[in-house]
Amino acid sequence: MPVYEYTCPDCNAEFEELSRTMDDTATPICPRCGKSRSRRKLSVFSAKVGASASAGKMPATGCGRCGDPQGPCSTDF
Repeated sequence: MPVYEYTCPDCNAEFEELSRTMDDTATPICPRCGKSRSRRKLSVFSAKVGASASAGKMPATGCGRCGDPQGPCSTDF
């Protein structure tokens, strides 16, 4: 059974819903505000495909927003 991610446009809640069908028209009720206007989000996933010598270590690539090698920036974009 697929698990879909949703966001509610009324209260900005984000939640997951286990679906028994793959019906695109099914709209779950928001657990926060109770309205049924939720929109399905595009889900992102990752998978580990094999072991490597540096398993468990994150690469030092810097900030993902500004590219600063020192880490996350404090500038709001």
